[in-house]
Amino acid sequence: MPIDHLPFKLGIHPINWVGEDVLEHGDFFTYEQVMRDISTLGFRGTEVSRKFPKDPIALKNALNKYNLVLTTQWKSVFFTDPTRHEAELQAYRDHVKFLAYFGCKVVSTAEIGGSMLNQDPRRKQDETFVERLDDDGWKYLVEGLHKAGEICKEHGMDLVYHHHAGTVVEQPDEIARLMEMTEPHLVSLLYDTGHGYYGSNDPVTLLDTYFDRIKYIHLKDVRENILQRAREESFSIRQSIRSGIFTVPGEGCLDFEPIITTLIKRGYTGWALIEGEQDPTIYQPVEYAKRSLSFLQKMVIHSFKAEK
Repeated sequence: MPIDHLPFKLGIHPINWVGEDVLEHGDFFTYEQVMRDISTLGFRGTEVSRKFPKDPIALKNALNKYNLVLTTQWKSVFFTDPTRHEAELQAYRDHVKFLAYFGCKVVSTAEIGGSMLNQDPRRKQDETFVERLDDDGWKYLVEGLHKAGEICKEHGMDLVYHHHAGTVVEQPDEIARLMEMTEPHLVSLLYDTGHGYYGSNDPVTLLDTYFDRIKYIHLKDVRENILQRAREESFSIRQSIRSGIFTVPGEGCLDFEPIITTLIKRGYTGWALIEGEQDPTIYQPVEYAKRSLSFLQKMVIHSFKAEK
């Protein structure tokens, strides 16, 4: 089944080539190489890589050259600190305007206060635990997200919150609290299979529970043995990624059949991007992308046959 015949829009993230948290992963790639590979594989949708041109006109020209479209770009926010709201919201507005220029419909958003992602300036590099939110932290986070969601709406876009490994919204109760406290018309969800599993969520339950709030998807797999080791030895996020905790769908422990079946049965038609986030010198990006694409295509075909 060709990519453009799938029931939802399937793209691939440049993070399969160039790491975003582990900067030595794929640092030798040029953006031309990454875009060429993605296009040659038959994908159209992709996100922004740190290697891509920063100038919007140059980026648009490069995307057009390789027949690619931009789906979104990650935006870190620091809303849990109320003294930062004004500056954070201005930066968020600038980010939304940038994505609007490319016709993006969603803004991938995640709180980095208290996280292990090396972005909270109050914390040391490579922390091994998350500083969980108190009631005030949740209040300020939701206030900021609602204002950011309004900015998105002004530009015809949706804020999709990315529950993410090593952040204050990763575990089942945290995702539930976020969904309960936020207005559905202002805050949607970015469903990530791999980060969901890392955060002790059952991916199928997570998808079923919040399907009506999900407007964007990352399809990522997990190597169970490395996850267990990361938990036992308290790995930082970067150590986990360096150790190979994440991979593309079909190469890890997750059962994607019920996930794909749910997406088809419930009529998901938005973007779903393949993510691996692994060392490209060990796990060759094009080869793993081909294998994952074939795996997902077979899942879709099997789901359609099971429906009949």
